[in-house]
Amino acid sequence: MLPHFNRPRELPLKRLLAGVTGAILVLAGIVLFRTFTYGGSPQGMPVISLPDAPQISAETGAAHLAEAVRFQTVTYKAGDPAPEDAAPWHDLHRWLETTYPRVHSTLTLEKVAQLSLLYRWQGSEPTLNPIILMAHQDVVPVNDGTLDDWSGAPFAGDIIDGAIYGRGALDDKGSLVAIMEAAEALLASGFQPTRTVYLMFGHDEEVSGSGAQAMVDLLDTRGVRAEMVLDEGFFVIKDSPLTGKAFGFIGVAEKGYASLQLTAIGAGGHSSNPPRNSANVRLARAILALEDHQMKADFSKPPVSDLFAAAAADMGFAGRMALANLWLFRGVVEAQLAGAGDAMIRTTTAPTMLKGSVKENVLPQRATALVNFRLHPNDTFDELMAHVANVTAQIEGLEIAPAGNGISSAASPVSPANNRAFAVLSAVAGAVGDGAPSGPALVLGGTDARWASKISDNVYRFQPSLVSMAEVSGFHGTNERLSVANMGRMASGYAQIILAMDSP
Repeated sequence: MLPHFNRPRELPLKRLLAGVTGAILVLAGIVLFRTFTYGGSPQGMPVISLPDAPQISAETGAAHLAEAVRFQTVTYKAGDPAPEDAAPWHDLHRWLETTYPRVHSTLTLEKVAQLSLLYRWQGSEPTLNPIILMAHQDVVPVNDGTLDDWSGAPFAGDIIDGAIYGRGALDDKGSLVAIMEAAEALLASGFQPTRTVYLMFGHDEEVSGSGAQAMVDLLDTRGVRAEMVLDEGFFVIKDSPLTGKAFGFIGVAEKGYASLQLTAIGAGGHSSNPPRNSANVRLARAILALEDHQMKADFSKPPVSDLFAAAAADMGFAGRMALANLWLFRGVVEAQLAGAGDAMIRTTTAPTMLKGSVKENVLPQRATALVNFRLHPNDTFDELMAHVANVTAQIEGLEIAPAGNGISSAASPVSPANNRAFAVLSAVAGAVGDGAPSGPALVLGGTDARWASKISDNVYRFQPSLVSMAEVSGFHGTNERLSVANMGRMASGYAQIILAMDSP
């Protein structure tokens, strides 16, 4: 019988297979354990029992919002409105006085920066830090050529099929009117606050926010430290892109802002004899390099990490598994968020303005691009500059400099998601969304709340309303609208916030 030469190798092979199988089972166990234990509210968040709001009519609030929309408080650029163009703001102020008599006979009103409104509702216990509810009076223009696309004229305040149409209905006169409806109803019910309440209505949020900045600076000089500041920003979204179900997004921070000018230098000349690697080509390569090499996404820190955890319970198994095990599935998650969710997880890169030759047959000596970046809270301006320089380092003749007179703003500080203020907003979101979960989120645009971190560590961006993703597209767009039902939800929600935050 011939010897079986392969037999001595069987034992090591079996051991290898057993080892691999064991490793796979251990890995699977870790993945499953992390999946099933992942998620939940931020640790340490208190449980809040919401007080009942006073009786508030959604229909009356909707009628008042329709009236407010008719004041064309449009801002176009920083410095608006000029004194000669301020009549709509003055008309709006007179309308507020007439429409909300209890507020104006009880609260103290100061006009700051000429047109911004700062109301103080004095509490009985002055040692308690106040709360501040914010909104803004101005609206963006209507795009040329789009009037015929509106279901209701943008400044007519039409109520059609249960919704108030018009510029500012959603952004942000809806909040302003709802706050006033809440205050008027609370006063009618006999409520007297223990904790002072400020109502802060800026006049130029859409262009600079100088009114809100002036009001914050004024309160700062008076030594005011706010227990909570609440401004516009997010909602309960019926069809959340994270879960497909209702979810309350509560803004705890907003992104920063910076623009850089890229300038490519070339020889210029006649287009009949073009050189290789001209200024335009160099500029194009720089833009493509920035597009292909985005700043790194960060899932590890709030608010994104807390947002994913809060939404996990309503996610499918595969999505929850991926988020619970980013060490293994990071690439998959990043690819899934590369569309609409990309701005939530990284500093974004947006080439916006290009300039080259003055004539079609002339090669430019200088080709420029303005690139706008919205800074994630985990990135700094210096890190952005280093990133752009590194990505474009191999492109000859390229200059990089801050644009827009060097004006930039860092992302706001990230407010806590485990304190009383956040818990109150989460409870209101649950009431608005019929038990919908909520979590901390990053606001992608700018709001007046960015100034408020000077006087508070607890600055939030949330409107107590229930909207669809289609309705969200009304921000600065055609057919901006707010439902009558949401008018009622918002007024009641703001009243509940005031009541719930009133105790020490």
